[in-house]
Amino acid sequence: MYPDTEKRFIKANRITIFVLFLVILAGGVVRSTGSGMGCPDWPKCFNRIIPPTNVSQLPAGYEQHYIDGRVKKNQRFAKMVAFFGYPEMADKIRHDESILKHEEFNAAKTWTEYINRLVGVTVGFCLLFSAIFSFTYRKSKPSILWWSVLNLIVVVIQAWLGSIVVSTNLMPWIITVHMLLALIIVAISIYTFYLATTMRNKSILINNRFDLLKGIAVFLLLLTVVQVVYGTEVREAIDHLNYEGVSRQDWISSIGASYDIHRMLAYISLGATVLLFFLVKNKFSSLTLQSRYAWIILILVGVQMVSGIILARFNVPAVAQTTHLVFASLFFGAQYYLMLLMTKLKR
Repeated sequence: MYPDTEKRFIKANRITIFVLFLVILAGGVVRSTGSGMGCPDWPKCFNRIIPPTNVSQLPAGYEQHYIDGRVKKNQRFAKMVAFFGYPEMADKIRHDESILKHEEFNAAKTWTEYINRLVGVTVGFCLLFSAIFSFTYRKSKPSILWWSVLNLIVVVIQAWLGSIVVSTNLMPWIITVHMLLALIIVAISIYTFYLATTMRNKSILINNRFDLLKGIAVFLLLLTVVQVVYGTEVREAIDHLNYEGVSRQDWISSIGASYDIHRMLAYISLGATVLLFFLVKNKFSSLTLQSRYAWIILILVGVQMVSGIILARFNVPAVAQTTHLVFASLFFGAQYYLMLLMTKLKR
């Protein structure tokens, strides 16, 4: 059905999507273990390709050296932020004293962050090969080529933003942008996979317009994005409470409005997912991709709710934090693909 060159792109695209979720998993582990500053520089780790395992391997005077480097990078970043019309934010970056502090060396945190970077490099190569293989569509479906190349550019921006996350000592709003950009990269990869697979296999698409179904799917997807933003704010608030020495059992009660909104949106998301599930099951055969992904998002939202309850009831355990983040990303990806599958077949 598919020429070999197209099979090669589809396979590379599928692997890329899988590795992208591995990156999000690795990032979740880094966040939940507090390993974000395990490597004080970027892209190397303590100026080494292979990071140290013992404090005796650290370069002399490394603390001040990396602090000075972060200050210079942040000054350049602040200029860019001011150029785009955010002078107050730029001023905050310039005068953020937290970057003048360094974390004590911890081999476990260093290697956790290092593995996260290795997975990030892997996904960069995956996107590079996907972009190269997408040239097979330059005449038959040029949009696949353009989106694949764009995704490669976006991942380079994401890598640069990762360096800013390190240099600003995990500044909250930059982490939020970093997470949203990761979801954009996932969405583009899913979209190119969808375009490539439906170009020759039209049976994947539907024969009739279901505007209500697609409308609910779009609403649910946007709701998930908003959920991610508020979820990141909740996580940032927890980091701040932890830094201030607030007792772990008081974290949830001390977060404030962002947690309440996040929880309220979770129940709305659950209701919309259940509604979409029954509507899809009513319209599509159980053998269709649409029906299969309706089941997938129903299971994923269930896992999300359970992990959220565990976070709230058991003082935010690290494992549940990572689970909550990864399954939120999987939920977003499955929702997005289901929304695309609601596209009417063009005749």
